[in-house]
Amino acid sequence: MEKRFFVEENAVVIGIGDYRVGSFPMATVGLGSCVALILHDARRSVGGLAHIMLPESRGSPTDRPGKFADTALCALLGEMEALGCTRGSIVARLVGGASMFEYSGTSLNIGERNVEAIRSLLQGRRLRIDAEETGGKFGRSVIYRPAEGGRTTVKRADGICFDL
Repeated sequence: MEKRFFVEENAVVIGIGDYRVGSFPMATVGLGSCVALILHDARRSVGGLAHIMLPESRGSPTDRPGKFADTALCALLGEMEALGCTRGSIVARLVGGASMFEYSGTSLNIGERNVEAIRSLLQGRRLRIDAEETGGKFGRSVIYRPAEGGRTTVKRADGICFDL
């Protein structure tokens, strides 16, 4: 499975600061301090994935809503609700948020700050996190398959590959 992590997939690859919503397979690679926020609606077999870089937009307008935790969550929910999803049937998954470098303080630990911001935003919207693979000091890649019950496969930079 490890060697064919992306080969057997027709996944849409989502770049840094981008997001997609639909029922097709989605993937993102090279998550370091960035976080993949996945929202899944099992009732509709629809979901979304955002590759989030930073914890907050601070209200600044952006042409890349997937870049910030606050704007990414709004964008994902808006598009999923337009497809008929309801918040009561949506669950969240988080992947990434690593601390790739050593810091003397926590203010520069973007990975940890990203994860905390997303958790807080999800809690504020009463969205439950049903799975999470965050933290550590290694990068990750993820494939999310909404039509397969939301199957989410994570490959870590240390070679470990598993379903979340």
